[in-house]
Amino acid sequence: MSTSPETLVTAAGKFLLPEPGTVHTLAPGLRARAAAVLLRMALDMALDAYWLRVTPSMTRIGKHRMLCLEWYAGHDTARRCRTTWTSLSAACHYRSYELAPAPAEIRARLLEVTGLLVALASEDA
Repeated sequence: MSTSPETLVTAAGKFLLPEPGTVHTLAPGLRARAAAVLLRMALDMALDAYWLRVTPSMTRIGKHRMLCLEWYAGHDTARRCRTTWTSLSAACHYRSYELAPAPAEIRARLLEVTGLLVALASEDA
């Protein structure tokens, strides 16, 4: 079963802002971490789709695709991808000595990932 990055972003949004009347069985920090995982997956999928359009061999190694993005998609898009991916990666990792990510921080990343999905889909090499 395959899903789209947009579907993952929508699911992340439901974790961050559940519908009214929804019983909250998860703490806000845990919902924020789950949303961060979904958002990072969506960004990874969008990057894969971008590189499949531009040059399919670039999807093999994640580090290379992030390093080379600046020369293909432009400085601003590459910088936004790096910063967003790094902050989402940090939010995804559980460490017993750190607090869970703040829902407001992940909501800001949701908006950034939404913008990056549009930017990567419209970029042509």
